[in-house]
Amino acid sequence: MPIFWIIRPVFNKCGMPYSLRPNARFILVFNFAILILFADGCKKKSAPPPPPEVQVITLAPTNVPIFEEWIGTLDGFVNAQIHAQVTGYLLTQNYAEGSEVKKGDLLFQIDPRPFQAGLDQTLAKLAQDKAQAGKTEQDVKRYTPLAKEQAISQEELDDAIQANLGADAQVKADEAAIENAQLNLGFTKIKSPIDGLAGIALAQIGDLVGQSGGSALTTVSTINPIKVYFQVSEQSYVAFWRRLVGSGNEDENFPLQLIFSDGSVYPVTGKFFFADRHINPDTGTLQIVGLFSNANYMLRPGQYGRVRAQTQTITNALLVPQRAVTELQGTYQIAIVGETNTVHLQSVTVGEQIGSDWIIENGLKSGDRVVVEGTQKAKEGAVVNPKPFGVETNSAGTPTSAAAPTNPSK
Repeated sequence: MPIFWIIRPVFNKCGMPYSLRPNARFILVFNFAILILFADGCKKKSAPPPPPEVQVITLAPTNVPIFEEWIGTLDGFVNAQIHAQVTGYLLTQNYAEGSEVKKGDLLFQIDPRPFQAGLDQTLAKLAQDKAQAGKTEQDVKRYTPLAKEQAISQEELDDAIQANLGADAQVKADEAAIENAQLNLGFTKIKSPIDGLAGIALAQIGDLVGQSGGSALTTVSTINPIKVYFQVSEQSYVAFWRRLVGSGNEDENFPLQLIFSDGSVYPVTGKFFFADRHINPDTGTLQIVGLFSNANYMLRPGQYGRVRAQTQTITNALLVPQRAVTELQGTYQIAIVGETNTVHLQSVTVGEQIGSDWIIENGLKSGDRVVVEGTQKAKEGAVVNPKPFGVETNSAGTPTSAAAPTNPSK
């Protein structure tokens, strides 16, 4: 409001002011301002905002199993490479590729006719040599009394004895040749030496196969149970061995888990089978072999997966969810709520990561209340309203569920 509306000067005839009169509008404005001041003074001051709500967990020590994972390769318990033991043309394939076969089942048939002919020839030779041995035996019987009566010379008797011995030796040689011919004839039937799963045939009907070829005709693998090979570090092996010896039961088979490439877990646990005799000096690893039951033949040789096993147990560990840990320039902090609900930012040392939790090695103790939800509100020295983590509350702050709060790190 312009000042001339508040105070208006009064001038005399000479143009000089001789008095000042209060303006009515000034009096009205002045009184209104006084009323406003009185009204503001009568107002009550607004209440301070309530402390922010955070969700906390109360730490309690627990025993934590430590697991490790390695890349594993599956292989048959027994892998039989099927080779031809005689040379000949392949006549038939007598099994379905990829099917289950039993020990003694016929897999392939090689043309047996040349081997049958060889067997017949050795049989004939044996008959001939047996006849000759019979003649020389009769000569010895006949010459023996004649030599005593000096009807023949001793030399003739000796020649007859030697001829009989030679004939007997030839008969034995013929019998060995027959046995060999029978084996070769039997080798034309290529049979499975084990129970297992037969692979793809690597030779076709009509191919000339034999020992000179060198390549296998197929492979039969026993895959129930099936082996898994994996390499562990020397440190993991030492930790595993300490746990094995510490258990007091060195015959105990610690369970193994097999994890597929898609993250799914094989439903049957495996067991430790044996460890290799030495640690590889180039890689510093030891080869371990495990066994898995494979009744439905889901697992196949050559398949890859991750093998998971417990190597040790950390006792009286303090676990907190990762979301409760704040990393700042290489250091880790956790907000804890004291007895007066005042927040303190505590520096901690983190250890192993167990799923979505972290083991805290230093900085916390049992009974500490750690802020899990609302960490952005938990400033140093701030007063907060702590609520159990995972328990829903209504607008009045009362739990809506009677369920007891649980520690998600357990």
